[in-house]
Amino acid sequence: MSNAILKELCSSLKLERDRGYQNLVAHLQSLDEEGIYNLQFDLSKLLNDNKLSWESKHGGLMGAKAVLENGNVSDDFEIEIKRKCMDHLDDNEFRVRIAAGEVLGALCKKIGPEIYGDVKDQILNGIRSNLEREMPTGDEHQNDDDVDKLVEKLSSSPGGEKRINVDAAQIFHDTAGWKSLETWMKCLECVVHSCGHLFNKYVDQELLDLIFMALLHTNRFVRETGFYVCAAIVSIGVTGDGKSTLKLKEENSVYRHGRQLSEYLGKGLSDNWSQVRLAASVATRKFLHSLPSEEVKDQFYSILIPRMCLNRYYVAEGVRIYSQETWRQTTEGEGRHLVEKYIDDVVNYYIESTIADNHAVREAACACIAELGAKIERNAVRAHVPRLLAALLVCFNDDSWPVRDAACVACGNFVLCFPEESRNSLPDLYPLFFNNLQDNIASVRQGAALALANVVQAYGQSSMETITNKVKEGLEGVEKQPASSEKYSALDKSPGAYGVVKMLRDNDMDLHTDKQMYSCGSLAPKMGRGGGCMDHKFKKPSEPWELTDGCIHLIAELSNNPSLSALVGQTLPAVAKAVSFQHYPQHVVLLETLCKQLPNIAKGIGKRHFKPHLELFFDSIFYSMTCDSALTSSAASQCLNQLSSFLGPNILKGRVEQYNPAYMDQLIANQFIAPL
Repeated sequence: MSNAILKELCSSLKLERDRGYQNLVAHLQSLDEEGIYNLQFDLSKLLNDNKLSWESKHGGLMGAKAVLENGNVSDDFEIEIKRKCMDHLDDNEFRVRIAAGEVLGALCKKIGPEIYGDVKDQILNGIRSNLEREMPTGDEHQNDDDVDKLVEKLSSSPGGEKRINVDAAQIFHDTAGWKSLETWMKCLECVVHSCGHLFNKYVDQELLDLIFMALLHTNRFVRETGFYVCAAIVSIGVTGDGKSTLKLKEENSVYRHGRQLSEYLGKGLSDNWSQVRLAASVATRKFLHSLPSEEVKDQFYSILIPRMCLNRYYVAEGVRIYSQETWRQTTEGEGRHLVEKYIDDVVNYYIESTIADNHAVREAACACIAELGAKIERNAVRAHVPRLLAALLVCFNDDSWPVRDAACVACGNFVLCFPEESRNSLPDLYPLFFNNLQDNIASVRQGAALALANVVQAYGQSSMETITNKVKEGLEGVEKQPASSEKYSALDKSPGAYGVVKMLRDNDMDLHTDKQMYSCGSLAPKMGRGGGCMDHKFKKPSEPWELTDGCIHLIAELSNNPSLSALVGQTLPAVAKAVSFQHYPQHVVLLETLCKQLPNIAKGIGKRHFKPHLELFFDSIFYSMTCDSALTSSAASQCLNQLSSFLGPNILKGRVEQYNPAYMDQLIANQFIAPL
């Protein structure tokens, strides 16, 4: 039986190796002392074969791990396995190295932290010796084919000439594998987890300095692994329910080195790479759980609170969700008070983040600044309003549209919450709001409409003249919309090879030669500093219909203000005229917006102000129901259903029949369509 299981463990197929491990764990429960001894002998014999394939080495190590975790072992077996683990931590196959680290961790859990004491120097030297890596060049690394190919790819221009420079070297260091550094660190992580609080005595400055070097490493994978090791170290005093067992004594290494740990955790929480942020977030939660009281945690909150708070809005879903849960566990409902207590640190970090190279950080910073205005005690934020508004004005001109959108919404919130403090910024804000109101991106137009509605709510009649003039301009301007806009003006007009169309500047060598490469835009500099995938110089100009679309959203937002019901009602004839033009392809998009917002406008201004203008929209709504755009047709159908519920089905039927009896068949058929 044991031989068959060992054969499975050493299979070339991962599925069989995994099944063999599970079968061995189950088989160990039925073995007596002699059977376990014989199994240990077989595993030792297997691992001492110098001609083994990596699968056999991996199988032998995993077999040893199962024996250590599920049975008694002899002293000779412990010594032999410890020696083989250290031998295999430098194996060419990373899966063997990972398995060796896991077995070493199992040894520490079985015997105690003295195992780490025996191999401490080897582990730390393994990490230290792999921390630095020279970028291979020339002929000295001709045997390293994989590395040579990578460097060749990074250091050659399309013309074939060599251009090994700082950019190529940086990309190499940031993306290439880092020999066995990661597996040495994974080994240390396994050991720390296995030793638990008993590892506390081994946490000294030498170990931390080595870990801190990894946390600042140029390679993101090394930094990520470093923070997971850091998470293991700071959790040595945490029980299974997440509570700290370590008191404030000298042996509490987490508290003793807390200031250093919090500073490096702060760096990780601000890292450009989402994977590193997540690893740092894991370490931060465990760090805070390892501290016994709020009084102790207060010493580190000035660094951690601003970064934890911002990451709740970070664009990467894993970071965002994990950070939200960490915030809930850490603050226990007192999050607002903590932000107010450390408001200076929070504001400084938010403003610093608005100029970060990573567009996702800038977007999150704008969302967080908006949150300050909406949720935090006004007097705590009031003194910082000028600086926050100035930072938002910079983001308002960002080349990334999500940042512009977030900055626009944040400015609207600040104007509403701090009208007097924001009054002097209005001359700068109005052009920016109006620019977003006619943006190419629909959600940006909606955000601008919401922000302008907040301006009206804050300043009342004094702001209405400026906004009313813009609405009038937007509703009248659609008549001048070109019948055939240059939707594909950026495409090459020549025949495409194999039917593939190309952008006009796809082959512009000046745009693509000697330029830095980025992964998913995470490290891309702000566009004003040297181009990028969203270069503002090639931004599509706004068209008249887009401003009209934004104005309809704005009217819908204004309708929620009861004091403006009559004024909004007066704009409805102009809205009806604006959506009646059908001479341009995008008119169906404008009609979709109308159909979505008209019920909201009706409910906002009330029946008295809406019913006199109802018939003005019938032609547009029933035309939308039969158009080729599925989205517009669906929006029109839902519009009729909502108007029927608001006005009463019989009233709507009577008004439609009176206006145009030909529409009755469509209206009746629409009643049987289930609402979305």
